Amino acid sequence: MKRDVDYNWRLAELMAGHQMHNSTDLIPRLHERGITLSRPQVYRLVHQRPERVSLKLIAALCDIFDCGPEDLVTVTAANARKKAASADRENVVELNKSVRPRRARIVSDDD
Repeated sequence: MKRDVDYNWRLAELMAGHQMHNSTDLIPRLHERGITLSRPQVYRLVHQRPERVSLKLIAALCDIFDCGPEDLVTVTAANARKKAASADRENVVELNKSVRPRRARIVSDDD
């Protein structure tokens, strides 16, 4: 069965939890651990969802925030939904033209 896998990048949340509200606060801490990134790179790392990250960088972030990789990245996976056989006929409802709705008959309470 096919599965849809996605992830959430939670670096900004971890930084806020450690009273780090500016992405440049991360630069010297990364540098202490042998990782040199420019300001724009660190900004993108904090505020955007990265597609590729080195394991050394993940290890450094885990060391900085005293957490595990599962705190930095949360993974979601679900079974993929099967597409309907008539996918090209989006939301088309076949009407039975031989059956017509009847008019409502109003009945008064006086009867």
